Amino acid sequence: MTTTTDTMNVWAQSAYGSASGTTLMATPVPTPGRGEVLLKIHATALNAGDVRLMLGDPLLVRPMFGLRRPKNPVRGMDVAGTVVVRGEDVTDAEIGDEVMVELPGGGGLAPYALAPVKRLAARPEGITPAAAASLPIAGGTAWQALELAEVADGQRVLVLGASGGVGTFAVQLAGIRGAEAHATCSERNAPLLERLGATQIFGRDGAQIPSDAYDAVIDIAGGTPLRTLQRLLRPGGTAVLVGGGGGRVLGPLPRMLGAALLSIGSSRRIRALAATAHPSVLRALGELAAQGALSPVIEREYPFDEADAALAHLEAGHTVGKVIVTAAP
Repeated sequence: MTTTTDTMNVWAQSAYGSASGTTLMATPVPTPGRGEVLLKIHATALNAGDVRLMLGDPLLVRPMFGLRRPKNPVRGMDVAGTVVVRGEDVTDAEIGDEVMVELPGGGGLAPYALAPVKRLAARPEGITPAAAASLPIAGGTAWQALELAEVADGQRVLVLGASGGVGTFAVQLAGIRGAEAHATCSERNAPLLERLGATQIFGRDGAQIPSDAYDAVIDIAGGTPLRTLQRLLRPGGTAVLVGGGGGRVLGPLPRMLGAALLSIGSSRRIRALAATAHPSVLRALGELAAQGALSPVIEREYPFDEADAALAHLEAGHTVGKVIVTAAP
């Protein structure tokens, strides 16, 4: 199978900045290299990381992603699509395979994108492309946060800032592990978190959260003082830092270093998560979704020609669950 065109329109940015600077641009359809496949994209899920890359924030990351403008100008890392072209030495994927994947650096706000074959996971039957696209980063981050905290059956977990993509998955995955999940969120999102399995809901300020009550705290909101996180934990418990943008220059690095120092000699540890792409985890998430045990929360789906509006919505903050951009015509 081949593509039907040599060029395509993509949503791209020529410089770091807000979503208003993202425009449609014509570009050649890429050719897969060794170990790569070309995907026809059906759905792209946007993440907070897409906004951070769009803004070039924090400045600390720019040497890696581009000093003056992003090396990859097309946002969108999580996609579901069909393999349409195989590169050299690709034996683990077939033309026509329906897959889900986290693209390194982006490229998903386009009709076609290149993906390393080693990152692909099959999209299970019965899962829509939109649901599949929502799984890689948000679901994978939630999974790895619970792993890092060693959450087990019978434990109690608190998810701070639970109404976003990572949080809605973390609450559900904690329950799947047999843990009791508590959560913080706004009043309007409390019914959603209750439906997902949270047995106790606190306001975003966390004023009523008891001390010494949790085996694990998953901090997605990022605004809770480190010593407060420790006070929430039982002896032997672990808090995991997932979210929080931090300063303009160094981002979350000072908070991560502070957590490491505060954990020295303490029975209440604070650990920073650096989530990475794990196809085995993605496959497990897909199986849970196919079984109906895990339900991606999709706040809104935007058509491809409104992808800039989808980025602007995410940039504005307070997204509930996931924002999806559907296939280009």
